[in-house]
Amino acid sequence: MYAILDIETTGGKFDEEGITEIAIYKFDGDQIVDQFISLVNPEKDIQPFVVNLTGINNGMLKNAPKFHEVAKRIVEITTDCILVAHNANFDNRILTTEFRRLGFAFERETLCTVELSQKLIPEQDSYKLGKLCKALGIPVSSRHRADGDAIATVQLFKLLLNKDFEKQIIKKAIKTDNSRKLAPKLLTILDELPTKPGLFYVYNVERTILYIGKGRNIKKTVNQLFLRTSKKAKTLQAAVVSVTFEVTGSELIAQLKHIKELQINKPKFNFKQKPNFTKIEFSNTNLLVIDKGRNVGEKSVLLIENNEFKGFCYTELAHQTTNIEILRTLISPMEDSIHNRCTIKKYLQRNNVERLIRF
Repeated sequence: MYAILDIETTGGKFDEEGITEIAIYKFDGDQIVDQFISLVNPEKDIQPFVVNLTGINNGMLKNAPKFHEVAKRIVEITTDCILVAHNANFDNRILTTEFRRLGFAFERETLCTVELSQKLIPEQDSYKLGKLCKALGIPVSSRHRADGDAIATVQLFKLLLNKDFEKQIIKKAIKTDNSRKLAPKLLTILDELPTKPGLFYVYNVERTILYIGKGRNIKKTVNQLFLRTSKKAKTLQAAVVSVTFEVTGSELIAQLKHIKELQINKPKFNFKQKPNFTKIEFSNTNLLVIDKGRNVGEKSVLLIENNEFKGFCYTELAHQTTNIEILRTLISPMEDSIHNRCTIKKYLQRNNVERLIRF
């Protein structure tokens, strides 16, 4: 679970800043499940340059709650979460300082979307939130306001999760509990899984991926795995301590990502695939495959250009879908392999998608 946040402050000397506004979105890797947004009375004046930057002035904060009045809610919404922010060191330092003033030790793991973006989306002209979001077609409704910047960071983080093929982000989020007995453990794991299409990852206590599966209904597919009675299945069931998931919305993307994940991670309990395909040509050299996204309002997009499969992405705005330059930036690249081509062609022959756009 992630707590994606943004904080606006008064400015001033290092470790003497006060919080003027905070926005936190609790995100389960698929969708927002809780949120907290509030102005905060910092009990000190705001620096003039900050007023010009954010539009927040001293008068606006006169009747706002003080930090100690919102501290309990902040603890509640961030408990058992990894803090995610654009320049996470800053936001974490500000929160830690404010809680220290109250005599409370606020300790959370953090992920920085600046660092992740530099690693997963290299060669961008700028990694400042506004410029990066503009380059990626992510809207920012209220720049330099906590809510606007936090929701933009949510959208950026979704994109980074899609780009993170080695699952470093998800691995950091794994929580293990060695004290659980087998049956309650498996029941608890099932309770936390969605009924949507996607992938799931089975881990042991060392956080090693033992098995990667896919399905139209993640919960149902994992339940079937836990009900198997073969010797290999029972060994897996005994070793599992956690299962993470990735909702894809599109079953086709789940199939393509499953191929990629098996190649990268080589899980011990998956059967080795030995595809025997002949060369396949796409009938349209330039094609967008538009289908369901992970939630309402989102679409999945596969890009085939110059008879080559380029990869996939998710979009929420129509202009992102129709702007090829933006799509090329958003796309999570995938190999133009015979295996992937065959998967795409078979899927399109047997299933309907929302739209096929030729360009």
